[in-house]
Amino acid sequence: MRQIVLDTETTGLSAEGGDRIIELGCVELYARKLTGKNLHFYFNPERDSHEDALKVHGISNEFLRDKPKFAELSDEILNYLADAELIIHNAAFDIGFLNKELERVGKKPLNAYVSNVIDTLAMAKEMFPGKRNSLDALCDRLEVDNSGRTLHGALLDAELLADVYINMTRGQEALLIDAGDAPCDSKSVAVSVDLRQYALPILTANAQELAAHEEVLLQLDKASGGKTVWRQANLA
Repeated sequence: MRQIVLDTETTGLSAEGGDRIIELGCVELYARKLTGKNLHFYFNPERDSHEDALKVHGISNEFLRDKPKFAELSDEILNYLADAELIIHNAAFDIGFLNKELERVGKKPLNAYVSNVIDTLAMAKEMFPGKRNSLDALCDRLEVDNSGRTLHGALLDAELLADVYINMTRGQEALLIDAGDAPCDSKSVAVSVDLRQYALPILTANAQELAAHEEVLLQLDKASGGKTVWRQANLA
């Protein structure tokens, strides 16, 4: 499957209020591997960035003056994204901006060109309820090196998010690899091992571990609004 990890930088926070995309960074994954076929553009947004946005991305208005406008590159961007599954952190934000840029040039919304969108922020909230799930927080939690990220940048952030996504879904990958790498030698012989000959130790949780487990259950219960399986079972 072809996947594109995508990020944007903008002049501000409101696409509907007239803010524009100033940078687009895309990293291609195929079969969950980096291909090196990335896409990276800066755009002239035809307006200045808000002061708060400048503090985030550090891309000056002067730097963008001679860059192409989004309209000039829209076809190339859509051809690159065509039929891919997009991976975006806080997808609603980036897609909202991209849809507004596409609307300006008379094109359909982004979902008409891509196969699917995965929001890694939504994934992270399910995996780590009650915790900070910014890109930096996920890099720290999943041991992805983000030491070079002093300011936000679309391509760098897309590269980091690709690593974060692979780490977040690594369990799925391991299962697929185990199944796919199984030997197909017709001469292989299955060996049965009788485990009854072994005295397997039973390790019980201590008080601290039980308390930590209970805290995780409480957080999951809170995040689901009381709709967890064990809550429903107790009410049955």
